[in-house]
Amino acid sequence: MTAISTRLATMRDLDAVAQLFDAYRQFYQQPPDLQRARQFMRERIARNESVVYVAETETGNIVGFTQLYPTFCSVRVAHTYVLYDLFVKPEARGTGAGRALMLAAEAHVAKTGAARMELSTARDNKVAQSLYESLGWVRDETFYVYGKSVA
Repeated sequence: MTAISTRLATMRDLDAVAQLFDAYRQFYQQPPDLQRARQFMRERIARNESVVYVAETETGNIVGFTQLYPTFCSVRVAHTYVLYDLFVKPEARGTGAGRALMLAAEAHVAKTGAARMELSTARDNKVAQSLYESLGWVRDETFYVYGKSVA
């Protein structure tokens, strides 16, 4: 079994992260657009607008990433994070990369003193739900989540 480690992404990782981000978007039914994915990730990393961790093998092959966005919770009057993106290459699934990324994100949030992390996933993404629940995440049964596109 391949050992997986995690670390914060840097600009040197941009090409690998952009490819993973583009594949992540395709998983959610978006058309491929590597240039747009690269530009988006470049801006997030350069502007420190998100926290990006990568999972890599012993040989330095980046096989997954997660992206956290800092935000606030008015009810708790506290800093929180939204774990918005998590993706592992299909050939690296089952290696523990997803779990390692989740634990790295959790450690980051704890280190910053934030009160909470939140995430959402597709209802049919049973594999991800199983991972989250195995790590102690609890599905919300109280609130509905709404969205609206604004042109």
